[in-house]
Amino acid sequence: MTISAICSREVITVHRDATVLHAAMLMRQYHVGDVLVIEDREGKSVPVGILTDRDIVIELVATNLDSRVITVGDIMLTHLTVVKEDVGIFDAMQLMSSKGIRRLPVVDKEGSLLGIVTLDDVLQLLAKEFGALAKLLRHEQKNEVSSRR
Repeated sequence: MTISAICSREVITVHRDATVLHAAMLMRQYHVGDVLVIEDREGKSVPVGILTDRDIVIELVATNLDSRVITVGDIMLTHLTVVKEDVGIFDAMQLMSSKGIRRLPVVDKEGSLLGIVTLDDVLQLLAKEFGALAKLLRHEQKNEVSSRR
């Protein structure tokens, strides 16, 4: 299974020149902990950074900066790790683990934004798969009991 199968296609995006206040309002409106920062390149939305709720607290609130003046580009994380849509889920999990990141933008072959996968998405998938394995064990035990009667 590829990462595109579990990524969320509804990604909240902003441009570098948006104010942090605007980004925070979007996070609140859509109940998300991040916004992806994009640039328009030849008609494509290319992810160039990410701003998280934690970034806002650490870089803006704790330093008493004005969220109406400071732009997303001023405080966003620019060392963005992305993953291609055809990468396997376990490879994407290893990438997240090795980089120590909870959010991973998903891009197509040209680098255009398709979606985002989060640690929560991966954990939900794993929980579902472990649940299926547990059902298999219960079913196997029932089959054994009925076949030995």
